[in-house]
Amino acid sequence: MSAPRNKPDLMPKLRDVPHTPGVYVMRDRLGSVIYVGKARDLRKRLSNYFTPARSKLADRKTRALIASIWDFDVHEVRNESESLLLEGKLIKDFRPKYNVSFKDDKRFLLVRVNLQDDFPRFTLTRMKRDDGARYFGPFAHSSALKTTINWLNKKFGLRVCKPIRPGENDYRHCSNDIIKNCCAPCIGRVTIEEYHQRMQEACGFLEGKGMKDLLTVLEAEMQRAASRLDFEKAAELRDMVEDLRLTVIPTRSFERGARAKVMSTIDPMADVKELQELLGLEKPPLVMECFDIANIGMAHCVASMVRFKNGVPDNSNYRRYRIRIVSGQNDFASMAEVIRRRFSRILKEGRAAVGSDEADFTQESPLEAMRRIEKDEGAQSADLHPSSFTLHPSRLPDLVIVDGGKGQLGMAVAELQKLGLGGLPVVGLAKQHEEVFFPGESEPLIIPHDRGALKLLQRIRDEAHRWANGYHQLLLGRRVAESLLDDCPGVSRTRKASLLKAFGSVTRLRKASAGDIARVPGISHTLAEGILEFLESRK
Repeated sequence: MSAPRNKPDLMPKLRDVPHTPGVYVMRDRLGSVIYVGKARDLRKRLSNYFTPARSKLADRKTRALIASIWDFDVHEVRNESESLLLEGKLIKDFRPKYNVSFKDDKRFLLVRVNLQDDFPRFTLTRMKRDDGARYFGPFAHSSALKTTINWLNKKFGLRVCKPIRPGENDYRHCSNDIIKNCCAPCIGRVTIEEYHQRMQEACGFLEGKGMKDLLTVLEAEMQRAASRLDFEKAAELRDMVEDLRLTVIPTRSFERGARAKVMSTIDPMADVKELQELLGLEKPPLVMECFDIANIGMAHCVASMVRFKNGVPDNSNYRRYRIRIVSGQNDFASMAEVIRRRFSRILKEGRAAVGSDEADFTQESPLEAMRRIEKDEGAQSADLHPSSFTLHPSRLPDLVIVDGGKGQLGMAVAELQKLGLGGLPVVGLAKQHEEVFFPGESEPLIIPHDRGALKLLQRIRDEAHRWANGYHQLLLGRRVAESLLDDCPGVSRTRKASLLKAFGSVTRLRKASAGDIARVPGISHTLAEGILEFLESRK
């Protein structure tokens, strides 16, 4: 085990940090992100981490963080709201070990309005859908946003009731018109054109139009209330002004998405050969497969397998899995399931390639048989197409990498042994300290962080993590599409479950008739017609 380098002096770098709002990213000696934070003043905030007297007074977790910091990056933003949005985006991307907030899949609030409706209304959501509606945000301050939306509804007389097209029956059960909070388009007090004009003005306010003049009016009214000694009214107006400023302050949207593609090294094959030497492999790991489990909340558990060939990504042979057997968050059992499914399929395809008779009566182990098949197929391919030799997608890898420590590695090795592939090289890469674990050995291998071999392992591990998270986001998007029924008036959670069980998806539900929908228990014919009308309005 190599001794760590001396910790670098970060004070010269700190002196170049500006006194501006922004986000800072802390890294450890391996270059991994361990903490993301925001600050109104980056220089002052970062100084707290490198002042010896202050660090001694910090709690144990903060002291451990400070001891692990070997470098930092800063990202300047325009205001505090932008820093909050960027901080959340980076934490969700990197999932640093010392951060707690934003590690779940909760998103910032958006304001949605469907201007295609006869009487559109503002609603709050956390997911942007491709439904033809208009979205504003995301907004960093949820309480300020809710106050602003309530104020907009009252100022412009916008409706807040849930029916798609409210009528007289809905009006009888609503008092917003009586207390002057709604212009009552449901009974024709205003025309559809007049109501849309009100909504356009409200949308313009969310874009910041007329904000300066409005704040001037509200501040003047606040001063008049204070001069009348009506301090309660003045405080209310003061809070309203602050909430409006927080809501419509110009901010950039920091969208989550796929991280930048994995960068190849200057000489990938040199990294491959170095990895062979450090791991003690019989031959260079020209084909490597890395497995990762993505467990974000309880909604879906998924896994990924990425393949590297000659030290670079082999994107066409990436695979992703939805965990079927394991319930709940169990990374060990999930890793066992995906290893079993992946290599069972490879063996099945290998047996099909040589014919069932040879597979049934051969005296070779599965590993020996697969290596022989790969050697024979490789020689034939090279003879027939010497200029375009490619590896068979179902061939065994030269090295298997699991993202995790001893637990994940042990489960993977056990499954490989059951399949007769116990001699296949496999290692575990623990993210916390980038330790490489071997089967049956208690002490890990520590590869110096500046070696190309470790950087190669990090690249394939990070690519597997990105691929798994991308699949999780895809499944989440599908689930959100199904939850379109959550906004449908009259459809409770029980009725939604019954509809999806009967029709399978919202897409099939759209194609059904009102009579077909009414056959579902708990759905009346009137409600069935309302559901179809709602789905038609959300196209």
